[in-house]
Amino acid sequence: MSAADLPTVNASLNALAAILLILGYILIRQGRREAHRQAMLAAFATSVAFLICYLVYHFQVGSVRFSKTGLVRSVYFTILISHTMLAAAVPPLAIITLSRALKARFPAHRAIARWTLPIWLYVSVTGVVVYWMLYRM
Repeated sequence: MSAADLPTVNASLNALAAILLILGYILIRQGRREAHRQAMLAAFATSVAFLICYLVYHFQVGSVRFSKTGLVRSVYFTILISHTMLAAAVPPLAIITLSRALKARFPAHRAIARWTLPIWLYVSVTGVVVYWMLYRM
């Protein structure tokens, strides 16, 4: 595997994290706590793997210029800016949310999870969109 393969790996990890987050949400709504716990731990591990691959790639390659013009350029940068700003919030939010759950502080866990889930899910999905626009359009 080379650095050129990492954007696809990153997009795949983001997509998997999004699927696991949705699955975790469905499971907790069904009252399946242990299955929810497993799905969310898998989502966390997937996002950690993504972050490692992302950092390795950008340390090797640097930033990649978006070369398209016109309306698509504006759309791309709008998505990228919101994605980047919210992505900075995901690690601390995810760690706090996970920590509260593992300590069985469920009311506090639920209170922050209501914010963490939509932000984390948005970042995971828009990560795939950014990849598609940057590398596949």
